[in-house]
Amino acid sequence: MIRKKETLTLSVPPGTKEQLEQLADRFDIRWGQSPSPSGLVTAIAQGVLEIGQPFVLTLVQVQALQQAVWDLVDHGHIEAARSVIALLLDRGNLEAPLRQRLMRQVSQPLEGWRIRIDQLIEQKQPFLLLYTNSQGETQEFTARYAEIVFQEKRYYLQIWCDEISDYADLPELKHNRYLRLDRIQGIFPTEGEWRNSLDFIEVQLQFCGRLVKAYESKPEDIKDESDEQSRWVTRRVSNLFWLIRDIRRYGPDCVIVSPEGVRDRYRQELEEMLSRYNMPK
Repeated sequence: MIRKKETLTLSVPPGTKEQLEQLADRFDIRWGQSPSPSGLVTAIAQGVLEIGQPFVLTLVQVQALQQAVWDLVDHGHIEAARSVIALLLDRGNLEAPLRQRLMRQVSQPLEGWRIRIDQLIEQKQPFLLLYTNSQGETQEFTARYAEIVFQEKRYYLQIWCDEISDYADLPELKHNRYLRLDRIQGIFPTEGEWRNSLDFIEVQLQFCGRLVKAYESKPEDIKDESDEQSRWVTRRVSNLFWLIRDIRRYGPDCVIVSPEGVRDRYRQELEEMLSRYNMPK
């Protein structure tokens, strides 16, 4: 049975026929041994071949490239980070909030502080640090101990500094700060002694139910004891924010036993959360 074909007459500028033949040859679309412009047009019409259409990144690819931007900035590879941001803006099909944030980021100076910080840590050199917090406020810190830590997909700078924080109910940790590398505005060596570590407290946690066996120990856990009913873990803690963020996901199967100040702080946070759910609509 002979397949019926339709005839299409195209009026094209001089040289276009040769260009179509070159494209057909590139994509190996032929009639016999010769490139076929007709086959090329058919492939485009049927969606088999796309010409000149930019690819669109998937959600997983966008998330992977976002992580790449953070890692590149944190490690000081600024131009590479700019290239990835440009790719995201061009091919990401992004929602407005993320697109606007990336546009602001690429239009502002990006500084990579990781290499400089690693040098100062290796030299045990105290340094002054200029920082912009999440509220857009500029802060200054005098760091006398520092370490780079990885938390939830990002690298952070954790320091012991002269300036005390507002942990009024937890004075033991008032000199510790967690800072995002991409919010650092400047670093300058200064005089003084280098400390041996951050400040720490020991927090005892009690795990119940399925977590008696399911809980996976962390590097900062210094004691781990259990019986059939409960499991008691003692953890060295330098920052309450990450402790509370971690144990919140365990729900009622994890209880802070001591110290009382940490227990009260977490209880207060839970009460504030509950009060918001009880607020009238």
